[in-house]
Amino acid sequence: MSANLFIQSLVDGLLMGGIYGLVAIGLTLIFGVMKVINFAQGALMMLGMYVTYWAFTLMGINPYLSLPLSAIALFFIGAFIQRSVLSKMINAPEHNQLLVTLGIMLIIENLALVLWSPDLRSIKVEELTQTLNIGSIGINIPKFIAFVFAIVLAIGLFWFLKHSMIGKAIRATSVDRQGASLVGIATAKINYITFGLGAALAAVAGSLITPFFYTSPTVGATFILKAFVVVVLGGLGNFIGAIVGGLIIGVAEALGGAVLPGTLKELMTYIIFIAILLVKPNGLFGGKVR
Repeated sequence: MSANLFIQSLVDGLLMGGIYGLVAIGLTLIFGVMKVINFAQGALMMLGMYVTYWAFTLMGINPYLSLPLSAIALFFIGAFIQRSVLSKMINAPEHNQLLVTLGIMLIIENLALVLWSPDLRSIKVEELTQTLNIGSIGINIPKFIAFVFAIVLAIGLFWFLKHSMIGKAIRATSVDRQGASLVGIATAKINYITFGLGAALAAVAGSLITPFFYTSPTVGATFILKAFVVVVLGGLGNFIGAIVGGLIIGVAEALGGAVLPGTLKELMTYIIFIAILLVKPNGLFGGKVR
């Protein structure tokens, strides 16, 4: 591999890794508070993509201006799913929770298939088709914008959890649900907010990739597996680990695509994933194994 190809692959991987990290943050936030592994996260991301797609197609709204729209819409959808379904499963065995979120994913995907057909759709914004060249390295403008948004949102969410009253309540609930309830925190309400935030983050990630990635009812499956790898790699429930894990997986995938043919690029991702877990079974930022 030439130096230019290596640097180009590294840049592309970092840019895409930011998106993986953003999807994984929502996943790890839900797990950290509710201890629920949400298989429906990819389907919620897909809904965010469709919000942006239809906003652009029907009303001509710029994809980036539709971010608040998709975030708000999916926040309420996520809160509704948690309140109507998952709240009844909060104390159920883990395998039951997994099956329920898997069922939610299948319902959302099949509903999307009925409403919008399985056709692949894409949008083109003329000003976003250009490439920023730095020397011999090309930077895809939509991917760069998505990466910047992802990092800013991650920092903003970190600040929100650290300094806001609701953020502190979310953190307290994630540490000790019973203790949080005893000091007056409405943990049931925190569950709605947390799941809504996780869904909103997935929607924003979906909206950010719409200018350079196809939209279809099954597109969420492409990202949910990587999101799980990122979350486990960084450490379940670890916020910083999700970002770092996303960047690692993005770079591994890009470098794999540069040196391996076809779909074998995924091989690099899982080789690194297995290698790290052999050394750190609880993930890069997970606690020590007792």
